[in-house]
Amino acid sequence: MSQENRLRKLTPEELGRLSIEEYKAAAKFPLRILLDNIRSRYNVGSLLRSADAFRVERVYLGGFTPAPPHPEIHRSALGAEESVVWEVCRDPLPVIEKLRKEGWIVIALEHTNQSVSLWELEWPSPPWLFIVGNELTGVQEPLLELSDRVVEIPQFGTKHSLNVAVAGGIVMYEAAKRLRDAGFFHTELHQ
Repeated sequence: MSQENRLRKLTPEELGRLSIEEYKAAAKFPLRILLDNIRSRYNVGSLLRSADAFRVERVYLGGFTPAPPHPEIHRSALGAEESVVWEVCRDPLPVIEKLRKEGWIVIALEHTNQSVSLWELEWPSPPWLFIVGNELTGVQEPLLELSDRVVEIPQFGTKHSLNVAVAGGIVMYEAAKRLRDAGFFHTELHQ
């Protein structure tokens, strides 16, 4: 096997990473995330990092969700708190109501008697706002009531529970994949 065909890790230059300024100017998916009373700063940082990876338009820090700047958020966000647009909304209800009036489809991530598997979801036309709930209690009832859809991630183990940052990352990935497949920013995003 020749040296050039040998498996190797890519350098940061080869990855084509955007600078913070380039990222802020780049097109985003019509996708927003509301963090509902997330208690762990590490989870907030991880969710911001995933939001950066999937070019989420905006992250709402709802209820008592901690906001940057904070060393624990920075440690897991790796600077994504500087690239991703985030907004504190102590009362998320008016934000959801406003977005619904603007045509956003609200999708909560929660186990309910009416949840649909993320694999089986009939994706409505975007834009989409996903709500990710508290690590212990999930999405608040009033927010569930304002949701147009409720989805859950298929799981096959004993817990039927994922870390909120992992679950949020899965949802962002799946939403970005659906949007990419529908032709959003096809020429601007890596294939």
